[in-house]
Amino acid sequence: MPADGHFNPLTGVAVRLAERGHDVRWYAGPTYGARLDRLGMQWFPYRAATEVMAGNLGDLYPERAQLSGPKLISFELDKFFVSQVENHFQDIVAIMGEWPFEALLCDGALYAEQLVAESLRLPVFAVGLTMVMPDEKGPPPFFGLRPARTPVGRVHHAIVRRMLAGAMKAGTTHYNDILARHDIAPIRRDGFPHEPMLRTRRVFLNGSPGLEFPGYEPLANAEYVGPLVPARRALSSSSPMPDVVTDPATKVVAVSQGTVDNTDPDKLIVPTIEAFKDSEYVVVATTAGARTEELRTRFSQPNVVVTDFINYDDLFPHVDVFVTSGGFGSNLSAFLHGVPVVCAGKREGKNDINARIGHNGLGIDLRSERPKPAAIRKAVHRLVRDPSYAATVAALRAELLAYDPITIIENAIATRGHDLAT
Repeated sequence: MPADGHFNPLTGVAVRLAERGHDVRWYAGPTYGARLDRLGMQWFPYRAATEVMAGNLGDLYPERAQLSGPKLISFELDKFFVSQVENHFQDIVAIMGEWPFEALLCDGALYAEQLVAESLRLPVFAVGLTMVMPDEKGPPPFFGLRPARTPVGRVHHAIVRRMLAGAMKAGTTHYNDILARHDIAPIRRDGFPHEPMLRTRRVFLNGSPGLEFPGYEPLANAEYVGPLVPARRALSSSSPMPDVVTDPATKVVAVSQGTVDNTDPDKLIVPTIEAFKDSEYVVVATTAGARTEELRTRFSQPNVVVTDFINYDDLFPHVDVFVTSGGFGSNLSAFLHGVPVVCAGKREGKNDINARIGHNGLGIDLRSERPKPAAIRKAVHRLVRDPSYAATVAALRAELLAYDPITIIENAIATRGHDLAT
């Protein structure tokens, strides 16, 4: 799907498989096709499909601005995830006519995967996250809920599940109409977001058990494969590392609002800088190109660095705490470098990611879309002074590094996933 968090994890897999001698080609829209050019990879462009992205969703569907809560969830499921399923499938059918590929590896949210698996009878492998493949004991998605500890909590979760099923009715009905046109059995009323992935040979879960609520049990065709790290050259050009950041005597706080919800820096970047400007901490704010010069002018203190992009593999070895809106990929990168996080974000499913971080002691979940500078300052100080957080992150890092993701994925594709085929 055309979103950084869905695209980037696949780039490392694609490049490594190509390096191992496999013929790997992409299906992508124009925005992400330009990034594939930087990777030197062949790609097939969208033909029937429209590149629906977070950045143009409001332009394509201006009525979205008036929605919130369950209505917004319903709208985004239908327009972002379902509206292009038939078009994606028709494009993929055309690709197969030109280039008879043997397997499809895709982002699990590309729901045309089920049509490819059941209509074209091809082995399909999906990349997903545990929070969109929930088990029966876990909380329902999209609301940042934690495991229920009491009968009242379990009743609350059941009510939320029923509400979600109702909110997703339009998208589910639309999706089932598409399946019916291809003589494919419908998914259940509460089948989104996970059930289409159940029809694939294997789901590769990005990460490891330490990122999920304790006791999580993957579905029958899903397995953890460890961290799926983006190919470095698929990312934006990195700024050089300032000396003030690399000084081992300084404490460094990095802050990012990601690449989607970053147009209003007052949500997280500004309060983080306000919390630590003119302090002993160095603050590094990465903006993804949104209002960088404006922020540099506003915050000219020598301990504040504002830049479009710094590669996290270069930055995080010098960082003590990462303040984040909750993007999975950036948090995963922080944990791979042993950095605990302060997370604040409630949209695009980030509240579910943040709930797991807070519950598992990997950082502090502020449970806010717009935290105050004082709350951020207090959380950072706690992470720096309480060694239990660093110890928990270190244990997770060791767990993640124990995996060999590319070998796991390559072996599954080579055997067509028959050992776990459904």
